Amino acid sequence: MPITIVETSISDVKIIQGKRFYDERGFFSETFKESEYLEAGLPKFVQDNLSESSKGVIRGLHWQDKPHSQGKLVTCFSGAIRDIAVDIRPESSTFGKIVEVLLEDSEPISLWIPEGFAHGFQALANNTRVLYKVTNYWNRESEKSLNPLDESLNINWDLTDPILSAKDQEAQSWLEYLSRLS
Repeated sequence: MPITIVETSISDVKIIQGKRFYDERGFFSETFKESEYLEAGLPKFVQDNLSESSKGVIRGLHWQDKPHSQGKLVTCFSGAIRDIAVDIRPESSTFGKIVEVLLEDSEPISLWIPEGFAHGFQALANNTRVLYKVTNYWNRESEKSLNPLDESLNINWDLTDPILSAKDQEAQSWLEYLSRLS
């Protein structure tokens, strides 16, 4: 069951399209096959993380600095999310640009977000479960965040009462991030 790679507006961020096989019992799908991912040019993954969120929860925008940078393969197994990747690589021609993809349990797609991107999502349904495969282990000292509600990022969350962790509410703004680069 080979995967299909779909380009996004930022060529390094990719949609990974899987396949489902339906019958009277439901469906069957391979959610990950290392040989296919490696053949497609994606890296090895070292850890899986699972989150569950209620409708209106925003998680992120998170990343880890070098040498603990992480690439993430994000899959929504229950519910739906608005998944966001922000290019935070100053040397990139797409620096500051955003990719937004709808991931939902009814479609067998994942989003590949390489190192050098801040990542976050909004839960669009209750009991939304998201699996992240990551390329490096979590490291507290390397973890960084952008405030997902920062208006200068121009992300339309389309929420009146978003639910965020205290850490995400207090995260740096895009302008603070830019000032630290100079």
